[in-house]
Amino acid sequence: MKRIDFYILQGSDAQARLTYACRLAAKAWREGHRIYLNCQDQAQAEALDARLWQFSAASFVPHQLAGAGVDAPLLVAWGADAGGEQSLLINLASTVPPFFERFERIAEVVDQDPQTRAALRASYRFYRERGYAPQHLHL
Repeated sequence: MKRIDFYILQGSDAQARLTYACRLAAKAWREGHRIYLNCQDQAQAEALDARLWQFSAASFVPHQLAGAGVDAPLLVAWGADAGGEQSLLINLASTVPPFFERFERIAEVVDQDPQTRAALRASYRFYRERGYAPQHLHL
């Protein structure tokens, strides 16, 4: 069964949301997963790419932006499915991507921003309507 987790942050800082996505990706990579970080748009993807280089001085997560032509364990993408063989989708977009079903695990990172929360409530309903049982993890 597909596992879907909603990681609910306490604050509404968009930068904290990106940092948490980096931490989650780093942990998953250390556990041997290949990760697809789905961003809202190219600007968010580029910000996340920069954050992955600097969020922790003690760790490095090999990653690439979609279209870079390198096969890294973590792919940062936006828009259409950039392909690959990842097992974990970390979704930072405001909607569930149409290619979500190819992943074993899905992580949705939620902050307290009203627009983000409303969008992710819709995502939660989307998963439930398709028979999945998403979990809430309050951080």
